[in-house]
Amino acid sequence: MRRRDLLLASLLLLLTWQLLASLLRSEVLPAPIAVARVLVREVPRGLGRHFLISGWRVIASITMATLLAVPAGLVLGQSRRFNQLFAPIIYILYPIPKIVFLPIILLFLGIGDTSKIFIIFLILFFPILVVVRDQAAGLRPELIYSVRSLGAGRRALFRFVYLPATVPAALTALRVSIGTAIAVLFFAESFATTSGLGYYIIVESWGRLAYPEMYAGVLAMSALGLLLYFAADRLERRLAPWMFTRDATG
Repeated sequence: MRRRDLLLASLLLLLTWQLLASLLRSEVLPAPIAVARVLVREVPRGLGRHFLISGWRVIASITMATLLAVPAGLVLGQSRRFNQLFAPIIYILYPIPKIVFLPIILLFLGIGDTSKIFIIFLILFFPILVVVRDQAAGLRPELIYSVRSLGAGRRALFRFVYLPATVPAALTALRVSIGTAIAVLFFAESFATTSGLGYYIIVESWGRLAYPEMYAGVLAMSALGLLLYFAADRLERRLAPWMFTRDATG
């Protein structure tokens, strides 16, 4: 995605927001300039701290999910025996909405960072696991045989065949899951806590009808999601540059 296109899209959204605010003339929809002023004012007063706390929670969850799901998916994709053993468990757990476990997780892990990190980790783990497993299992046998004929062992196959083939799929699954992770983070932080952007938006702003502050919190959480999305996109360009070279050459 080109920066010019992103800038034009952002300007279009801001103009639409300004137009709606001018038409409604209501305190429930302040103008973007007013929200921007409040955002700058609120960052040193506590919004910045809430942003960092939320960022730490979601980054820790994404890191844990990736570090555990990618190797597990590669193992299941390479080993038919392991896949047959764990496939029924994954089949049962994957479609269950993990957010329903939040009250149980809060009971066992408390209301601190651990419970919020774990619920987001749980939601991200299965999509990445399934995508990596299916990608690894779907590799053409002739490709694997040709590499083995050159004397490559299991470690070489993992490094030069399975890992490069599954990295783009894993990062795509991660990019798709970022929006879900932010949504779950907002829900988890909206109660039973005293920190995070969800707490700031619901308790400190919406709860006392401070609408400009509420919109500033929404912008901060949106910025967090965008930053994570851009980071995943940059990571894909770094770990799988051949994907973009192929696109450029047609």
